[in-house]
Order: sequence, then structure tokens, then C-alpha cells
Amino acid sequence: MGLLAWVTMGIAIWHFAIFLPDRFYGGIVGSFVFALIGSIVFGFLLSGLQVPGIDDTTILTALEGVPGALAGLALSYGLGVRRGNVALDL
Repeated sequence: MGLLAWVTMGIAIWHFAIFLPDRFYGGIVGSFVFALIGSIVFGFLLSGLQVPGIDDTTILTALEGVPGALAGLALSYGLGVRRGNVALDL
């Protein structure tokens, strides 16, 4: 259940990527993947290298995915900027 909470939080944070210019590495799909992987990795690390079961899952378990999702989005954006992706003006 902890993994489901981290993935859900990663998706929720990813939705705020629409407020930034699309300079992400891999576009919006790349930012989605980076946010998901980041939330899973950070949640796994913050929980002591184990996935909490259904009895151990709390609201704090879900919040463990927030820094990972933000770090994943920042990494994706940084790689996109470094690669030279330009924001499209629509």
C-alpha cells in the first residue's frame, strides 16, 4: 500500500508541471516518468528501504513521495534546459 501512496502522490505533484514552460527532458511524458520514479525512490529510502504494508500506511507515508516527485521534476527540467529544449509559445 505504501507504493500505491507514493505513486499517487507523484502523479498529484506532476499535475502542477503545467504551470512551468515545457522544457522537460522528454516533454510532459518525461516529466511524468521522472516524477513517478522520484517519488518511489525517495519513499523507499525514507521508509527505511522497505515498502509499508496496509497496516503501516498512514498519511505520512503518502507525504514521503512529495520530495521525490519534486526532485524528479527538477531533474527532468534541468536536463531539458541543459539539452537546449526551448519553451513553445502557443
